[in-house]
Amino acid sequence: MKSRIVARSSWCSGERSRSIEPEPTIAPAAGRRRAAPSPGGFPATVTAMPEAAGVAGLEPGGGSPPLNGAPRDSDTASPSTLRRSILIHLRQAGPSSPDSLAAALGASRTGILQQLHALEAAGLVSHAAEKHGVGRPRHVYDVTADAQGLFPTDYGGFASGLVKAIEAVGGDDLVEQVFAARRRQIGDRIRRRMAEKLPDDATLADRVRALAVLQDEAGYLAEAVIEEDGTLLLREHNCAIDKIARRTSAPCDAELALFRELLGDGVVRESHIASGDRCCTYRVEPEPTRSD
Repeated sequence: MKSRIVARSSWCSGERSRSIEPEPTIAPAAGRRRAAPSPGGFPATVTAMPEAAGVAGLEPGGGSPPLNGAPRDSDTASPSTLRRSILIHLRQAGPSSPDSLAAALGASRTGILQQLHALEAAGLVSHAAEKHGVGRPRHVYDVTADAQGLFPTDYGGFASGLVKAIEAVGGDDLVEQVFAARRRQIGDRIRRRMAEKLPDDATLADRVRALAVLQDEAGYLAEAVIEEDGTLLLREHNCAIDKIARRTSAPCDAELALFRELLGDGVVRESHIASGDRCCTYRVEPEPTRSD
C-alpha cells in the first residue's frame, strides 16, 4: 500500500508537519479510527471500542455505576440501557431466569429475552437448563468470562500501588531494575513483530512507522510523522501508564532506551507528557555513517 504525506498542525508543538498516512481506500468502519499506515501487513486500523462493549452498553474496563435498584420502565429504557442493567444484575445476583430479570428490572419478559439473545450472540451471557419442580426445565442466564472486561477495573491503581510496594522494598534501584526487565520483554516482542512484517533492509521510516503502529496498539495513540525538513518523528498522544509515569521516571527512561535500541542512538525525546507537554515526541535521526 502506497503512502502519501499529509500536512497537519501538531497539537503538541503547534508546528506544521506531515503525517505518514496510507493512500485513501475504503473509509474505516464506524467506531474505528485510522492508525499509522501499515508496512508489510501491520494493521491499518485499531478498534476504538470492541463490538461486544457496544452491544452491552458498557465501555471496556470502565463499566458504569451499579444501579440503585429502582425498577426501570421498559418503555423508556433504551436497549443498551436494558442490556447494561441485565449484565450488572447477573453479575450481582448470579444465574437468573428471564422472569426474575423482568421482575427485578421492571421490564417485560419479551424485552428481557430480546436483549438476552443479543448478549448471548455477543458471547457475553450463556444459558443452561435448570430443573424446577414439575414440568419442563427453565432456562437461567449468567454472564460469561468474556463479559468481565466490561465491568469496572482498577489496573491503573493496582500498577501504581505495585510500583510503590517495589519502591518500599528495594528503593529506586529495584524500581529501575524492574522497568529494565520490562523493557527487555517489550523489546523482544517488538523485534519479533517487526521481523515478521518488515524486510531485513527496511528503511528507518518504515521501522518508525511500524513501531508507531505497535505503540498505538498498546494504547499510546501513536503516529509516525515527517516534518517539512524530512525529520522523522514518533508521537504518542496518550500515556497508557500515566499514573506510574508521574510517580517515577523509570518507565519513561526505559521507553527512551527501548526506542534507541530499536531505532538507533539518533532518537531524542523533545516533549514529555509526564512533564506537562501535550504529547511525547521522539525525533528520530539516522545514525551517522562511520568512516573506516
